Amino acid sequence: MPRAQIKDETTYQKLRDQGASKEKAARVANASAAQGKKTVGRKGGKSPSYEDWTKDELLKRAREIGVEGRSSMNKSELVDALRDH
Repeated sequence: MPRAQIKDETTYQKLRDQGASKEKAARVANASAAQGKKTVGRKGGKSPSYEDWTKDELLKRAREIGVEGRSSMNKSELVDALRDH
């Protein structure tokens, strides 16, 4: 069922089927609808892997995007939570 807030429903559904969160799938789908898939695809890959980040850096990023329960997570749990957000 199409939703007004999702601009590219096909991309959204494909990302959800691959395991992306609703928020992330909507962000990517709307960006690809506005800017084109090639432009959005080129934007990725500039950040180092979360495994290379310190726990403090991971906590800061989790706080920025609102990951719940972050203060009690260890480093690997933070990495998983950030990837799933």
